[in-house]
Amino acid sequence: MKTPSRFTIIHRFVAFLGHIVRSYLRFLLLMIGASWGVFNEGMLPSTWRRPVRYEFWRSLRQVAGGGLLSVIVVAIITGFGIVAQAVFWLGFAGMNQMIGSVLSTVLVSEIAPVLVGVILLGRAGMLMLAEMSDLTMRGQMRTLSGLGIDPFLGFVVPRTLAMMLGGFTLGTFFSLIALAMGYVVCWVKGIVTVSIWSFMFQVVNSVHPLDYFGIPLKFLSSGFVVGLCCCLSGMDITTDDNMATLIPRGFSRGILSILIINVVVDIVLGSI
Repeated sequence: MKTPSRFTIIHRFVAFLGHIVRSYLRFLLLMIGASWGVFNEGMLPSTWRRPVRYEFWRSLRQVAGGGLLSVIVVAIITGFGIVAQAVFWLGFAGMNQMIGSVLSTVLVSEIAPVLVGVILLGRAGMLMLAEMSDLTMRGQMRTLSGLGIDPFLGFVVPRTLAMMLGGFTLGTFFSLIALAMGYVVCWVKGIVTVSIWSFMFQVVNSVHPLDYFGIPLKFLSSGFVVGLCCCLSGMDITTDDNMATLIPRGFSRGILSILIINVVVDIVLGSI
């Protein structure tokens, strides 16, 4: 093989590798920058004009109202499949004192934020992605910018913050319903004899002090990254994109964002 040919192959390989890395890091850096922008603009009173407030409340009703039924159904299934089984087998093994610790650590802290994030992504995130991409492909985003209306302030900020608050609300409902349903199943089967308040107190009393901050942070962060990821995926498109390519891309980005933010929160809180 001649030297120029060898350099050509190396150059093409490095260019291909750089293209892959750049394409993935680009959206990650876009997410980081937009996150700061959402928090920064959301703290300014001048941001919350009437159209922005209207979009915020509309998105919040869509997120909380549209996802509530799904959260209730998934929480009931989780109570049957996880809480009841955990209580039964821990009691069978003579480890009743660990029931609260296992449920607070596994269900409330780890499983609930991920499941709620996935529900938000499927129920509201994909709809948000479709709306934003439709506005972008039809050129309405450029029209709004030409009229002096910032799409970031008009769409991204209120929708992301609405998704964040919706994630916390639905996450709280999910945890309470799953624990209550698990208790009901165990009480009917005679596995537990204590009252539901004693059962809930056992779970709450087993929560690590840092988790009182970490669990709400996970719910808020999961909703935040889902909303921001779907909005940015709908705005960051090319002429070759269509719904057949945008929906799978946005869904995969949303799933990765949920998993990554939960891992990051665990690492940060674990290092304290």
